[in-house]
Amino acid sequence: MTNPIRLPAWAALEARAASVGSWSMRAMFEADPDRFRRFSLSLDGLLLDYSKNRIDSDTLGLLEALAVQAGLPQARDAMFAGERINVTENRPALHVALRNRSHRAMMVDGVDVMPKVRAVLDKMRDFSERVRSGEWRGATGKAIASVVNIGIGGSDLGPVMVTEALKPYQRPGLAARFISNVDGSHAAEVLRLCDPETTLFIVASKTFTTQETIANARTCRDWLVDKLGEAAIPRHFVALSTNAGAVAEFGIDTANMFEFWDWVGGRYSLWSAIGLSIAVAVGFERFEELLDGGFAMDEHFRTAPLAANMPVILALLGVWYGNFLGAGAYAVLPYDQYLHRLPAYLQQLDMESNGKGTARDGRPATWQTGQIVFGEPGTNGQHAFYQLIHQGTRLIPCDFLAAAQSHNPLGEHHLMLLSNVLAQSEALMKGRAEAEVRAELAAAGMDEAAIALHLPHRVFEGNRPSNTLLYRRLDPRTLGMLIAMYEHKVFVQGVVWDVYSFDQWGVELGKVLAKAVLADLKADTPPAGHDCSTTGLIEAIRGLRKS
Repeated sequence: MTNPIRLPAWAALEARAASVGSWSMRAMFEADPDRFRRFSLSLDGLLLDYSKNRIDSDTLGLLEALAVQAGLPQARDAMFAGERINVTENRPALHVALRNRSHRAMMVDGVDVMPKVRAVLDKMRDFSERVRSGEWRGATGKAIASVVNIGIGGSDLGPVMVTEALKPYQRPGLAARFISNVDGSHAAEVLRLCDPETTLFIVASKTFTTQETIANARTCRDWLVDKLGEAAIPRHFVALSTNAGAVAEFGIDTANMFEFWDWVGGRYSLWSAIGLSIAVAVGFERFEELLDGGFAMDEHFRTAPLAANMPVILALLGVWYGNFLGAGAYAVLPYDQYLHRLPAYLQQLDMESNGKGTARDGRPATWQTGQIVFGEPGTNGQHAFYQLIHQGTRLIPCDFLAAAQSHNPLGEHHLMLLSNVLAQSEALMKGRAEAEVRAELAAAGMDEAAIALHLPHRVFEGNRPSNTLLYRRLDPRTLGMLIAMYEHKVFVQGVVWDVYSFDQWGVELGKVLAKAVLADLKADTPPAGHDCSTTGLIEAIRGLRKS
């Protein structure tokens, strides 16, 4: 247990922030024409430029010292060794085993898990190829045209984000669809796009008891049975689960149940059988390329020095801004339309992992932990919330992501896109000085009174930090690297903040209370056991549903 605010590096960073935290990045660039080279990293075609940050080598050295003092090297080794680092749930967090492309054993309780991992991958390969080739057919003999993944949280956000990101690799005539929200409108709208004779449902629930997922699965089952009968279920449903009894009771052939393990956390599970919808959508070879990219980043994270380690650098920059310079949020801004679901995916990865107010020793964390994550693809976001980032009173660091080449080279679209991403990061860093604005307004013919009116509103403070992640083109391997990079970033911050990143007990409370509320919504008797607001709302809903 390491209370971070008691570490020597923490105090040194507080002092450092007081003296250099407001240094001008524009001045730093003017003083050091080699700054880009010194503060950038490349790995297998992925470039990270972190030069547009309020840091120098001394600050980075103190952040690295903080990571060492917090025990990051040991924590990293413990994760890769399969130790039970998910302490409150008494299990490992060994998602790295799912994408282990080496011959190295990965151990849990003295047993190498890799034979089971490879067996499930082989089963996924066989099944996905049968669906894609048309060998697997529905009950009436027709090939599958729609694959519908039914899940929620990690069983939805990961697969939907990846399939959207890899749309250029999807086979025409085979649609990947997703149902997650228990709002019946979600299922209804998806089913309107499907033909029961050519639809395959993938039910993703480890325990096969997840309330929202099972409700949606039963709705889809009823829809199918109404059209094709009970006997059709085994040809149109498969399960990603460990509960063979519940799967069989539902009507799914357990031979078509794909296993994963309790050392796979939901928000880290797209690399497992949970990724079956990805494999069907883009082909198993592409799914393996995704794993390859994740493994390449794993090896980098595991072996690279902290000072030259992409996930570590990103994590420590986040700590610097969140804990020492007062930032409470950061923006993920992909200038890549195929990554439009990445911010939502990272919201769960980051905020569910490190949104904790209790330190590992059970005491309240008196330091800031998880940050608010938000984002939108560029250039849409520029016309929505960038004003706040540029001129608002909040410090909001940004991650920009962009591909040098487009999958869809239409006219000058992609060069326009790239010009915008580079201009935004430059503008955030440089801002616009008062003298520059004054000269611009005077050149436009404004008199002194007009200039005095407009001047304060057009000055940009600048000095707003950002990272830029640049890659050749978004392909499965690059995507795998990016996802694994953010996973490890979150892990590093959890270590520094001394929180358990792999549980999510805050989510569980709402699930428990929802069951009691559901019972009262169904009942005719007065609600009991709730506060007056909840009781009043239950009664109001009852009345509105009857009217």
